Amino acid sequence: MAALNSSFQLTEYKRTHKRLVTSPIICSVQTSQNNIKVVINGATKDIGKAAILAVTKARGMEIAGAVDSHLVGQDIGMVCNMEEALEIPIINDLTMVLGSISQSKATGVVVDLTEPSTVYDNVKQATAFGMKSVVYVPKISLDTVTALSAFCEKASMGCLVAPTLSIGSILLQQAAISASFHYNNVEIVESRAKASDFPSQDAVQIANNLSNLGQIYNREDLSTNELARGQLLGEDGIRVHSLVLPGLPSSTTVHFSGAGEVYSLKHDITDVQCLVPGLILAIRRVVRLKNLVYGLEKFL
Repeated sequence: MAALNSSFQLTEYKRTHKRLVTSPIICSVQTSQNNIKVVINGATKDIGKAAILAVTKARGMEIAGAVDSHLVGQDIGMVCNMEEALEIPIINDLTMVLGSISQSKATGVVVDLTEPSTVYDNVKQATAFGMKSVVYVPKISLDTVTALSAFCEKASMGCLVAPTLSIGSILLQQAAISASFHYNNVEIVESRAKASDFPSQDAVQIANNLSNLGQIYNREDLSTNELARGQLLGEDGIRVHSLVLPGLPSSTTVHFSGAGEVYSLKHDITDVQCLVPGLILAIRRVVRLKNLVYGLEKFL
């Protein structure tokens, strides 16, 4: 019975997918064989829905599949509150979607917005069907990235792992690296509207970027264990302070100080839309890769 259900789902997906390609009024952009076929894995998340809307409007690409374990069977266009249905049902089986797309022999990209524990298998599945991957999964471990890098190198398949898709966040990190050579003291202060895993991925990434540059920060209180001084990240004296205040935007500030001056870098995120330009850039660039690249900043 399970095999019959799976066969029925695949047939139904192919039928609806074929109707998407042949109908001229389903999407705001005209479909083309030369378009990049994009699959959003994690389609019902806020960033997933933003990605669906962005890809349908972007030139040279189109939505070819929506994967999630929530709202299965519903039209992803309707879930995203689009004026017209995309006639692409949400499927909870990535392999089923990839199998249908691979038959068209078009250039395909899977955008993985899932969980750290599933990323490796998801990229392997995409590679098996000849599709590149863009991975935006905060808290993915460096061990997983290392394993994926070796796998992609062997398979000669492109993959972009992006700790952040926010261009503003990347620019803040790059500015912080430049500033670190000129100041002896640094503190990271972040705020979030909801309690989550702290320190955040952004704070950890900044601390990692500032580490191993030959600089030891905050020498005056490097050895203090006072909890009020924040969490010490690494062995270079970098501390992070995390605030949880409902109503505040997600914010990251890096304070540097030297003799007679304080230099502060701040980045606020007010909406998930801030990730969209970086995502579209990632999709366009990953199709040219034949290995794994870590960090969207490599393409800015």
